[in-house]
Amino acid sequence: MIHVEAPEGFDGRTRSVFLAGGITDCPDWQAEVAAGLADLPVAVLNPRRAAFEDSPEAAAEQIGWEFRHLAACDTILFWFPGSRSVQPIALYELGMWAGRTKPIVVGADPAYARRLDVSVQLSHVRPGLVVHDSLEKTIVAARASLKTM
Repeated sequence: MIHVEAPEGFDGRTRSVFLAGGITDCPDWQAEVAAGLADLPVAVLNPRRAAFEDSPEAAAEQIGWEFRHLAACDTILFWFPGSRSVQPIALYELGMWAGRTKPIVVGADPAYARRLDVSVQLSHVRPGLVVHDSLEKTIVAARASLKTM
């Protein structure tokens, strides 16, 4: 596995998965996903930075990095952890990519406040897409998606 952390670039030479979901006020679930995919020959595109400077310039760089890498990846894994954050950027990204043909894998903790919204919205846009109720099940689904490519 290749781990690409924002703001590093990705050359697109291997299958890849983008880790979309909560960062601010959320646990580091991205580390658990990376560990769960470590044995696969894939690139994990992780927007969570080890250190983030909170400034308008850094925010613009982060948004641009996410936009480019969401477009470049093969699969998007969305995880909505049960935290105090509603994760509006992840919801926006889910809405943007749900209506496209790129493979997505989605999970939402049962304690996530907008879980019902995620499930119902997706049932209209991608009927049959399972919204997994644990990060573990979401990782298993991502592994299956990546292996079919």
